[in-house]
Amino acid sequence: MERGAVSEKQESSYTYWVRQATADPAPLPVPKKLSPEDLSNLSSQQTALGSVWNRAGTWEEKNLNKWATDRIKELLISVGSLEFSNGKAEIKEVSRCTGDAFLVTVRNKKRVGYTYELTIEVQGEWLIGDQKKDVKGYLDIPEFSYGELDDLQMTVRLKGDDDEHKHCICQDLTQFLQPLREKLLRFERELGER
Repeated sequence: MERGAVSEKQESSYTYWVRQATADPAPLPVPKKLSPEDLSNLSSQQTALGSVWNRAGTWEEKNLNKWATDRIKELLISVGSLEFSNGKAEIKEVSRCTGDAFLVTVRNKKRVGYTYELTIEVQGEWLIGDQKKDVKGYLDIPEFSYGELDDLQMTVRLKGDDDEHKHCICQDLTQFLQPLREKLLRFERELGER
């Protein structure tokens, strides 16, 4: 009998995390589709930012990449052309616009952010000596992010091999930096209003 008592004692050992076969597990929650009336009641009670399902406003992230990429391209193309002492140039297209933009709701506070890289194709005409010369090149903005547009940097690359006048043309094209910064500041404001 003493052996039986030992075996009973072993069976009743501590098993907090182990479910016994006889215990019924709690039923899984069943999703319920909200009716229009339920939605109107929820929205009238809601004071939190974000989605209806996140009334506590704990954490919600929304991807804004498509909107941001399209808007950046649209704004930068609208810069138009700039006149220089020996020529003029215009933005032809934004050939590379890669990055991420997002809207995050945390503790009922909205926060936006982005990080992007750009390559902008420019085309222009310079008076070199007595001849007009067509110039094509690229403006590269390696990285820029929310709140850091004062430190915006740009490098200029020209197509072709005219080394004699390349430096002067590159210096002229750096004047695109200020109008580009202004357009990106506008983008930042619009992103914050979303």
